[in-house]
Amino acid sequence: MSVVLAATGLSKRFGGLAAVDDVSFQVEQGEIFAIIGPNGAGKTTTLNLVSGLLTPSAGTVTLHGRDITQARAAERCHAGLGRAFQVVQPFPEMTVRENVLVGAMFGTPGIARGEAERRADRALEVTGIAHLAERDAEDLTLMEEKQLEIARALATDPSVLLLDEVMAGLRPAEARDAVRLVKNVRDEGVTVVFIEHVMPVVRDLADRVLVMDYGKVLTEGRYAEVTQDQRVIEAYLGRDDDAEDAAHVSPAQATPDTATTPATPAPTTSEDSEDTR
Repeated sequence: MSVVLAATGLSKRFGGLAAVDDVSFQVEQGEIFAIIGPNGAGKTTTLNLVSGLLTPSAGTVTLHGRDITQARAAERCHAGLGRAFQVVQPFPEMTVRENVLVGAMFGTPGIARGEAERRADRALEVTGIAHLAERDAEDLTLMEEKQLEIARALATDPSVLLLDEVMAGLRPAEARDAVRLVKNVRDEGVTVVFIEHVMPVVRDLADRVLVMDYGKVLTEGRYAEVTQDQRVIEAYLGRDDDAEDAAHVSPAQATPDTATTPATPAPTTSEDSEDTR
């Protein structure tokens, strides 16, 4: 498979603190790629560097082989890099369909109205909220808001979609639905990079996992491999029995209570506090 997104030597310093320190990874077309680690490990800062919300102190980001390191966030979106956020902020006075239509029109400047509507309707179908198209966004449940957030990002027509803890706050059944939703997005031909703390969700979704700690890459590999890595256990999963729980818990138990969390979180910076939103 071809590499669609790559970060090479990515770093971000805030004063004397390296929030992200020499991070490199490659994501292949059609993959679901997870980034995990303790609170304050630099995960959201890394996503901000990739999406263009922050400018790196060093390193490069490429999309389909094109260097986008200095491109603005909007330019990256137009090039095929979409993003959905943990904190959902729809236009409350607009309908669900109108919200998604905004995404379609923003993603491709000058797009014909009919094509934008077609793209928006497809995004609503993929995310399972076509039946809510005429409902005002302010009347949605949390799960429906999450679906809307992904639909808006999907309507921009991304080749790569970044998801920042979109499962946060969901009940177990909703989290299982969200797992199916992300797989649906991948089935549409979209490569997915996501941050998540609920380990059973990571297990069920990720083709590969990147583990970060203190702004650095700790390891990378298949879920079964990284959850047995002693460095990951010590930095993030905690006790050995926690690691076993993460590897074997059933999807029905995929709740924040069963997610393994670091015994001693890394210090956070104000810029990286989004990791704990």
